[in-house]
Amino acid sequence: MLESLIAMISVVIGIIGANLFGFIFKKYSFGLIGNSIAGVFGSIFFIKSIGRLGFDPIIILKTGNIDYNLLAINFLISFCGGIIAVILIKILQNEVFK
Repeated sequence: MLESLIAMISVVIGIIGANLFGFIFKKYSFGLIGNSIAGVFGSIFFIKSIGRLGFDPIIILKTGNIDYNLLAINFLISFCGGIIAVILIKILQNEVFK
């Protein structure tokens, strides 16, 4: 149950990262909904791929207690995943619609 909560918080942090990046750098903004969608997919993709190194919610709670260092790394990866997704989608948009 707590693993699901950590995963949901990670997705929300990815959404925040994507929207914050779009707000600061207007060139990369797809609007609130577009950046939110990019944040969801970027966060999930990066947590699933990089989480295999030991930062996924199951490993964070493996000992029965919360490992706060791994939790912080998980949240940082989610935040960066949202940002990277927005950048990659913008690059893809520029390449397809030249």
